[in-house]
Amino acid sequence: MIQGILIEGLVFAIMALAVFITFRVLDFADLTVDGSFPLGSAVMAMLLIAGVNPFLAMGAAFLAGAAAGAVTAVIHSKLKIPGLLAGILTMTMLYSINLRIMGNKANVSLLRVDTLFRQIAARMEGILSTEYAILAFLLVFTAIALVLIILFFHTDFGITLGALGSNPQMVTSQGMNPELVKLIGISLANGLVGISGALAAMYQGFADVNAGTGTAVAGLASVMIGEFLLRSNRIGLLTFRVVLGSILYRAIMFAGRQYGYLVQLTANDLKLITGILIVSCLIISKYGNGTFFTRKRGST
Repeated sequence: MIQGILIEGLVFAIMALAVFITFRVLDFADLTVDGSFPLGSAVMAMLLIAGVNPFLAMGAAFLAGAAAGAVTAVIHSKLKIPGLLAGILTMTMLYSINLRIMGNKANVSLLRVDTLFRQIAARMEGILSTEYAILAFLLVFTAIALVLIILFFHTDFGITLGALGSNPQMVTSQGMNPELVKLIGISLANGLVGISGALAAMYQGFADVNAGTGTAVAGLASVMIGEFLLRSNRIGLLTFRVVLGSILYRAIMFAGRQYGYLVQLTANDLKLITGILIVSCLIISKYGNGTFFTRKRGST
């Protein structure tokens, strides 16, 4: 039980980190996530079926997600379409693209495919059980991702990206093109979403075109839950608490599935629970420690 919660939490933590970058750092409401998540799953699944190395397939999933984010950024900046609508447009188009990638199938099974997780489990056989082997890999993978993100936000460009959401004029005064900076930021975020989708496909054993439904909302819930676990303006803790929030969110969802029957809840009510969580976080942040929209973002 605990292993499953931790594994799911870490798989979706990569996606939650991407939501943190767009919603918190860039102050950009990006719903591309709901399309780039199944895009990463689809790319990963089809490349694994074709016999491509899992790490190369994961890299391809990252590039596919980044390309989807770039489309949203271009629609937003060049066509002057609001960010929310630009994300919805890209997400809508990705539904058809994902079906094309998966050979016009809504679901592609990986049960008979030698995925990265199966390879890890096979190598650790006799030392760790399958779930513990996958958990160990994800702990290392997530730690590396966190370190890379933290290092990125300590570079000159990362600091510029962090300033874009709260002070676009300062970015312009530094001689940087804010549209280009935003494009790179949104592309990076959706690339991470693609990786999360690829990991989810390997863990679940299938890629589904509808897997991204509600992903952005779940990511936002993870970000907001994390904010109530740790208070900090340091980028290291800002990103670490997103991971903690993702794990706690998955634990809450597990509790809802496992014990919801006590209050007449079913699996169909999980989206309701997510919505109530987010609304509760908004109310607490508004009347507790400042408003949701005035928190500092991307501080180092």
